[in-house]
Order: sequence, then C-alpha cells, then structure tokens
Amino acid sequence: MNAIAPTPTAFRILSDDERNRSMYDCLRDWQTDQDVWVYGYGSLIWRPEFSFVERRSALLQGYHRALCLWSRINRGTPEQPGLVFGLDQGGDCHGVAFRIAAAEVPHTFEALWRREMPSGAYTPLWLPCVTDQGPVQALTFVMNRHTDAYVPSMPLKQLADVVHRAHGINGPCIEYVLETADALKQSKIVDTKLEQIVHALQHYAPTLLT
Repeated sequence: MNAIAPTPTAFRILSDDERNRSMYDCLRDWQTDQDVWVYGYGSLIWRPEFSFVERRSALLQGYHRALCLWSRINRGTPEQPGLVFGLDQGGDCHGVAFRIAAAEVPHTFEALWRREMPSGAYTPLWLPCVTDQGPVQALTFVMNRHTDAYVPSMPLKQLADVVHRAHGINGPCIEYVLETADALKQSKIVDTKLEQIVHALQHYAPTLLT
C-alpha cells in the first residue's frame, strides 16, 4: 500500500515549553562536568552546526537509517512534504558519534532541540554505540512511530518522486538526500538502500549525480 502525504491540518509545531521540557527530561541525569556524546546518522554528519572535541565512527544496533519522516518545513511544505532520514526500528546503522564538551552542552542541546524537535517526530534516547575506541552512550534521535510524520514504507519509485518534487526552507529535498549519501561515502560508510535511492534519483536529476 502506498504512503499518502499528510494534509496541512495534521501538522503541529511543539510549543517552546513542550520542546524545553523534552530537553530537560533528557538531561535530568547529566552531571554538569561530564562531556556527552551525540549520534549522527543523517545531516548531522555533514552539517552538525555545533562544536565538538572528538568525532568517531559509530555503530548503533537495533535501528536503521531510513527516509521515514515527512519534512514539512526544512525540506518540504505541508502541501508538498519531503522526506528526511529517521532511525526506524530493526537492523543497525553506521554513523558518527560526536563528543560535546561539558561546558558546551546547554547551548548545544538548545540548538539541537530547535533543529531536531520542532514537531516531536523524534524521540530522544541515550543509546549505546560501538566505536573502535570503545562503547559510548550517545544522545540519539529515533523515529517516533506514533506521530503523523512517520512513513512506514513507500515504493522506491514513489519515494524518488517525493524527494525530487519537495523543497523547503533549507532547500531541495533531493539536495539533502544527495548530501547525506556523499557524506556517508566520505566517511567510508556503506548504505546499500541509500545507494538504491540515489540510483533511482538519476531519472530526475542526472546532472546532480555525475
């Protein structure tokens, strides 16, 4: 069954209080002298927009990277939503873990919540990640399946068409997908499903993929 784009009336932005409450809940057990780790699997890899003191390749188990989130602001509109990456249940995901200095945590997390949690489509969790230098516990934004923004599945051709058509305040959706694919390649991360999506997009924008 094909996924159907949500209507504009289904979209709700979190209030500042709701967003801040989510952030404070996540930091409840944080000690102010402790550095923290943040896991990136999509645009955070190529556009983190925060300072970090260490970056490691990291494997997250139990979730996989997928274009499973409607984007109705950054890479689309309510009328013509795009698709962005989320971490959906099952499998595993190769990404990047960033270590944030303790002094930078409050400022960094405020910015992260504004960026990642405008609608509550993600659930922020502290999850174990495997790195070559040892395990770390990292803040990870996983897909909230109980939100209208969740896209459980979509045929490849339809997915490519959605990505090709959508454009939001941060630019074209296709640009976002290709930037992510290139960032993974630069980080020596293999994602065969994303490679299939990039191949499907050649029909729409061959000059961007050469």
